[in-house]
Amino acid sequence: MTKTVLVVDDDPTQRRLIQAVLEREGFAVSHADSGDAAIAHLTSGAPADVILLDLVMPGLSGQDALAEMRARGFAQPVIVLTASGGVDTVVKAMQAGASDFFIKPASPERITVSIRNVLSMGDLKGEVERLTKRAVGKTTFSDLIGASPVMSMVKRMGERAAKSAIPVLITGESGVGKELIARAVHGSSDRAGKPFVAVNCGAIPENLVESILFGHEKGSFTGATDKHLGKFKEADGGTLFLDEVGELPLDVQVKLLRALQEGEIDPIGSKRSIKVDVRIVSATNRDLAQAVSAGRFREDLYYRLNVFPIEAPSLRERREDIPALVEAFIRRFNVEEGKRVIGAAPETMQLLTAFDWPGNVRQLENAVYRAIVLADAPYLQPYDFPAISGQAAPLEAAAPTPPPTAAAMLQAAHAAMAAPAAEAPVRILDERGHLRTLEEIERDLIQHAIDVYAGHMSEVARRLGIGRSTLYRKVREQGIEVDLKEAG
Repeated sequence: MTKTVLVVDDDPTQRRLIQAVLEREGFAVSHADSGDAAIAHLTSGAPADVILLDLVMPGLSGQDALAEMRARGFAQPVIVLTASGGVDTVVKAMQAGASDFFIKPASPERITVSIRNVLSMGDLKGEVERLTKRAVGKTTFSDLIGASPVMSMVKRMGERAAKSAIPVLITGESGVGKELIARAVHGSSDRAGKPFVAVNCGAIPENLVESILFGHEKGSFTGATDKHLGKFKEADGGTLFLDEVGELPLDVQVKLLRALQEGEIDPIGSKRSIKVDVRIVSATNRDLAQAVSAGRFREDLYYRLNVFPIEAPSLRERREDIPALVEAFIRRFNVEEGKRVIGAAPETMQLLTAFDWPGNVRQLENAVYRAIVLADAPYLQPYDFPAISGQAAPLEAAAPTPPPTAAAMLQAAHAAMAAPAAEAPVRILDERGHLRTLEEIERDLIQHAIDVYAGHMSEVARRLGIGRSTLYRKVREQGIEVDLKEAG
């Protein structure tokens, strides 16, 4: 999704110049001409992923606006703009919660680098928070991504189940995120912060299932050189998640049923039972009722596990959640791979939303991961998902677009120089044949240079033989119109 930058500045020329720079880099831009207007924009719920805030404005100053934003709980990163680089001013802004600052006028590269840096820092903070919650067993249903009707129903049911120790059975296709739901049940319960132990029953060799689940004593069988506590004991006081529980052998199902009913386990080789306090959350992609009918799953265990069923929806049933999932995966993989992808292009998001995703969220996650690793552009394009779009990356997309060459930038200038004098873009004489004022000629010359060099302000300043700050000042003072699609 396109990131939106809120530009807060009382100078309309400065806002237009910054907007031109940002739009050329693929950002969406919103405007506010005062601190009060910025607060109103945020309060209305309008999008703003990053805020560029001028410190000196009439009315509510930038410093006061920043303090008000933080007081109201707006956590968007703020980059302050100042015409003077006083140390005290900058220090106060950073202490108030600003993420970066630059002195006006700033180069386009300085602006875009600063915005990308604060976005990357936000991704990093979010990923650290997610991993911390997962590590300490405090993932909740508010951390699950998706606001579709079916996902909202899952969250409501899960929150109700979390209030008790009732066994939960999560059903659904492979890759829908059943373990995430189980972690949210655990993190939303009074067992949050206690052990959460996940076991994939289908990945354990049949001859080791009993030992891994219930433990064994040293020397209880060949190869048992040490005592093993088992997953039930590891999860004591917390939650044991039995993924693919339908894969358990029948003889182990008997012991599992007893552990659920009696709250105790019998490790292999042990002379006495061990009491455990474990909440069971199980999951399966099979039809357990059909497995019961076929004699592959014990009926009494099925009813014991299926006290509170939750069905996890497939991704094709919640297509409206795909943009939020894609954005979350981009943030995560940006951190993991050291990339700075801003989001997915609109046509890419439309492609991903229309696809059926037979592998569900896991397939989407892997597809975004591949795209992030190979992407060169700021936004993911359809050709970054060749298995879905059927498109290969164009040759020119395989490498970053080179900057305009001097010859290309001067082509328009040569054409203008070759034009007849009557068609000269910068007139020296007025309609009556008298010399125009120097200010009028200078204004037209700057406007023409901006048009000729496609808004590349560094090149314009170099060709005119003036500093870039002087150029920006003249543009502002003379009210020169700047093409927003070309300014830079």
